[in-house]
Amino acid sequence: MRVTIKDIAAVCGVSAGTVDRALNNRTGISEKTRNKVLKAAKEMNYQPDFTARSLVMGRTMTLGVVLFDLYNRSFAQLMNAIEQKSRELGYFVYITLTDKDPENERTCIEYLINRKVDGIILFTVNQGEEFDDYLSRFHTPIVTIFNFISNNWEYIGIRERLAMKEAVNYIASKDYKRFVYVSPPLAYAGKTNIYTQEERFIGFLEGIKLNNAPEPLVLKDSDYLNKLQAYAFDPAEKTAIVCSTDLYALEVMNLLKERSIAIPEQAGVMGFDDIDMLKYISPRLTTVKFPIVQIGEKAVESIVNKIEKGAYISIPLLDHEIIRGESI
Repeated sequence: MRVTIKDIAAVCGVSAGTVDRALNNRTGISEKTRNKVLKAAKEMNYQPDFTARSLVMGRTMTLGVVLFDLYNRSFAQLMNAIEQKSRELGYFVYITLTDKDPENERTCIEYLINRKVDGIILFTVNQGEEFDDYLSRFHTPIVTIFNFISNNWEYIGIRERLAMKEAVNYIASKDYKRFVYVSPPLAYAGKTNIYTQEERFIGFLEGIKLNNAPEPLVLKDSDYLNKLQAYAFDPAEKTAIVCSTDLYALEVMNLLKERSIAIPEQAGVMGFDDIDMLKYISPRLTTVKFPIVQIGEKAVESIVNKIEKGAYISIPLLDHEIIRGESI
């Protein structure tokens, strides 16, 4: 049988109100009484009734998170940051995974709404006015990350376009003459929300134009490794292979090693994200550092402020950094 506040009050010889003040660290009781109550609660294995508490507070003290999957190490890092910051602020987290399926994403959102989460952190693949209206019907605080929906929703991210443009500038300064761009998600342009990938691609093209580089080879589908297998690398005109995420860059590096193409002497590779596993990779991948942990923490801080104080914390676009590895 669950131990209640009344049970603890009877054992300690105090009122239920005194026990409540002790358990919730409120004023109005002596330190001696507080310690007595806390000791009894521990010995009796008291567990708070969160359902009852949520009825009183009007909150469930839970947040929902909607992500693609956890295969990408950056998503795992993000989720870890969200969970830790949420716990620090007194919230528990429900995580749902959509596998980049728009309909599955809606199912995940409704699952979280039905469990009365206080707010949702959303990495969406949906887009457009109809989806915007759909989210508005729930009257639930939502913070969007990575993929932008509209100005109706708080958004946390970086200057994707500028980051990739600066990456191309850095590569061009190393005397690369030819460029290949790898981004399979671009095959879904116009079909799902790939805002971050589209912004990175625009930044890449702006960098190419700014540096008067020749027209690049752009690989937009999942068959990019086979196409690179047939690519003729010319030592006299070094090629830089720019990838929209580190995972694609690591696959490219493996292919180059299989073809005995020296990195970076014959071909350079650039990634984007700076996932934590790069410290185990040789040569060290040159990449754009995405402040993934900070994005997770800021998303939680903003949405909790909205829940508890009625307003989001407006987060300016966060800083990025080029990590100068050995692959360029």
